[in-house]
Amino acid sequence: MANTRHDTKSYDTLTNQDTNPFAADQGNAKRSPTIDEEETPQSSGLVIHVVPETNKARWNHIEDLDSFFTRVYCYHQKHGFYVMMLQKVFELFQFVFVVVLITYMFNCVDYSVLFNDTNVHDKVTLPMAMLSPSECVAVLGGLDWLVLFLAGVFWVFRLMRFLLQFVQFLDIKQFFNMALKIEDADLDNLTWHEVQKRIREVQSEIQMSINKEQLTELDIYHRILRFKNYMVAMMNKSLLPSTIQLPFLGNVVCLSQALRYNVGLILFWGPWSPFENNWHLREEFKRSNRRIELSHRLASQIFWVAMFNLILSPFIFLCQLMFFFFNYVDLIKKEPGTLGIRCWSQYGKLYLRHFNELDHELEARLTRAYRPAVKYMSSFSSPLLTVIARNVAFLCGGVASMIFLLAVYDEDVFQVQHVFTICTVLGAASVIARSMIPDENMIWCPEQLLRNVLAHVHYLPAAWRGYAHTSVVRDQFEQFFQLKAMYILNELFSPFVAPFVLLFVLKPKALDLVDFFRNFTVDVVGVGDVCSFAQMDVRKHGNPDWQITNSAIDKDDESTEAVNVVGPPAGPPVDNNQYTQGEHGKTELSLVHFTLTNPTWQMPPEARQFVQGIKRHALQDLNRQRACFMAESLFSVESLGEQYQSIIHPILQTHNLSNSQQLGLSVNYGGYGSPPPAAAGPPPPTASQMPSSSQHYQFNSPQSFDFERMLQQNLTDGSTMGGAPLRSTFLHDINENDDDESGGGGGVGVTGTSQMHPSSLGASGMAAAAATSASGTMSFSTRGGMSRREGPAEGSRNGLLSSLYGGGEAPTTTPHELTTADMCLSTLYLHELHHNHMRRRGGSLRTDLSQRQLWQRPHQQQQQQPSPSVLVVGGLGAGAASSSSSSGPAAERTPLLGSKKS
Repeated sequence: MANTRHDTKSYDTLTNQDTNPFAADQGNAKRSPTIDEEETPQSSGLVIHVVPETNKARWNHIEDLDSFFTRVYCYHQKHGFYVMMLQKVFELFQFVFVVVLITYMFNCVDYSVLFNDTNVHDKVTLPMAMLSPSECVAVLGGLDWLVLFLAGVFWVFRLMRFLLQFVQFLDIKQFFNMALKIEDADLDNLTWHEVQKRIREVQSEIQMSINKEQLTELDIYHRILRFKNYMVAMMNKSLLPSTIQLPFLGNVVCLSQALRYNVGLILFWGPWSPFENNWHLREEFKRSNRRIELSHRLASQIFWVAMFNLILSPFIFLCQLMFFFFNYVDLIKKEPGTLGIRCWSQYGKLYLRHFNELDHELEARLTRAYRPAVKYMSSFSSPLLTVIARNVAFLCGGVASMIFLLAVYDEDVFQVQHVFTICTVLGAASVIARSMIPDENMIWCPEQLLRNVLAHVHYLPAAWRGYAHTSVVRDQFEQFFQLKAMYILNELFSPFVAPFVLLFVLKPKALDLVDFFRNFTVDVVGVGDVCSFAQMDVRKHGNPDWQITNSAIDKDDESTEAVNVVGPPAGPPVDNNQYTQGEHGKTELSLVHFTLTNPTWQMPPEARQFVQGIKRHALQDLNRQRACFMAESLFSVESLGEQYQSIIHPILQTHNLSNSQQLGLSVNYGGYGSPPPAAAGPPPPTASQMPSSSQHYQFNSPQSFDFERMLQQNLTDGSTMGGAPLRSTFLHDINENDDDESGGGGGVGVTGTSQMHPSSLGASGMAAAAATSASGTMSFSTRGGMSRREGPAEGSRNGLLSSLYGGGEAPTTTPHELTTADMCLSTLYLHELHHNHMRRRGGSLRTDLSQRQLWQRPHQQQQQQPSPSVLVVGGLGAGAASSSSSSGPAAERTPLLGSKKS
């Protein structure tokens, strides 16, 4: 009988093991390389068997890990068991309160007495206007009882759901306390990255998943975001309804929470959805010979769901109306300007989301982009609307002022019928009108502001480049960044809009949806069926126009001195066409974002080659001793605010980049906030001529002379000193944090760093100075504490910034804010490279515009139809639908990261 002993190992010893060190050494099984031969000699026949603790055994072999990890994530983000359950209890109470209050107000109040319609001069009291309970019950009719019965059934359903969630999250609480050794009081002090690390360590001990001995960060993200990754991919390929064209209103956003709920019900978790369970796609959807049959069935399901929504739309609308009434009426009464603030639309949140991006990571990005987005939208004003607003404010203010003066003389004025109502309406109208009047003393730079927005949101159509000052781009951006009033109206009337969108927009795409699930679903061992785009495979789903190819490096080498940078050889060519590519650089930017928020993730060779290729190309750019895209990106990040200056400034000093060189960059390369190239294109297009967001590329930038360049030309004046003021010194109005109260630390940190000459600092010294400066001047704040932060608390030392600190090692204590700055820099740099690559190729490519649609059916099923040849910048050789028959374009577009030729 084999001896059995209990071995205790710390979590740290299991972090990066590929195999289970506690697995039995039986037969031909391969032992873990971490176990010493002296401890487990093969001749002894000793079998190491680790028995999980009794209180942890319940989490061994969890069948539905998707739901389990989702509850673990919600538990961490919502601050623990007691906070969550208390919120659920109050939600049950609020539902009862709303139903009782509405029933009482409609049936149990004598409004003739309350409003004194009987002309009784006696003072009216509340008991006089209220009916007794017996009278109130007698007044209730059959419809009232039916509504109360349905409300009671719904409340009982919610109560049962609450009891189920109580048991489920009680188990999660015990999992946190016993398995992860995390108390509820410590949840806000831990980032999700730390919780995820402990989950991976616990997996080695209790084997929550028996299919894999070790869980990776990507495995956990796949299980939490399985269906959301599908939604992001379908939005990226324009399969989901987002906007509709309405008479007199133009293109309006139709994607709402109700529509997203119905799409999820149809495609993912409904009883007749393509998914058999949370982790497995039905086998019939993986067979191409049944695609027509499945498309008809899916279209029928969409039809019946739309009909059911249409029947229930009046009742859902009343519930929505009550919800918004109780949530917003009191707020609007106190602050009428609330309706004038802006928020990110459901369409914007889904369009701007990365693959494998958790909710708190997306909210953090959009929160940082909020202020520059507001400033960009505020930089536009309508002269006609301004004149109307001024006069409305004058009239409303005049009438309200006269009533107020009369009330000062005699307070009985407010007892006159409807006087108080008139004052309230006039005051609200005056506030709203004044909010539409622009500040005459503010000067904005639309191009630079939109670039600041791009640094945080990471995705904006390339066709907007150079047209940020036009109202067309402003209107298209407003679809992402709506007024709060428009957002409320969209959600309020969604019960009536959603059925028609399902019928006339989603239902015709049933065949495309079936093809999408079949072609872009892969089975991952230990995880199940996931969207292949979520694998972030830059070879299979990457866009070569967003990658650094051999030809791009060679062309750059022709015009500059060779730099001794050696890279890995290029890989073999792969089959990649527009049908399988992610649009807008979604695959590439998602990969960069995931590597920064999960720096310990072991990347596949292709992903590592892509990330390292970006770093090598960036270093080559800075070593060319001339204007480059990396320097332009550094100046753009530096102009985001004082928080970013302390990070970027040491790099600019290291490479002797001054503000005059920055001006040269803007003149040479153009783009957001920079003048157009010498060969100026046509004037800004009209609304009918402007390319939509689905038509990506437009290179002929219009003549736009921003106030920023005027300041630079007047203030820099050829200065080449390393300590010269940089862009943000002159343009504080553009900085996204200029309204914050910046303490002395920010100025001292920047000044202190500026006094250090690059020659006096080594590589490690520059890195240490950057770390000291960053930690001393950072004023980033994260809503919700540490639990809302992206990535590890210590930041990532594997990003682009670390490779730019003079070629030395990254700081040993990197603040977490470096992750944000690193992602901003990587985003802007990739956009610069993409713009340059498309500008270089765009003048010679002519292809069919119909072959450059965002969504196309599989190329083996699509028939080519001739049409007039038009210029489409960024087209794919012979189009996405055609096979790669031409060796020239195919070789040019191969998504490879080639090394520099010696």
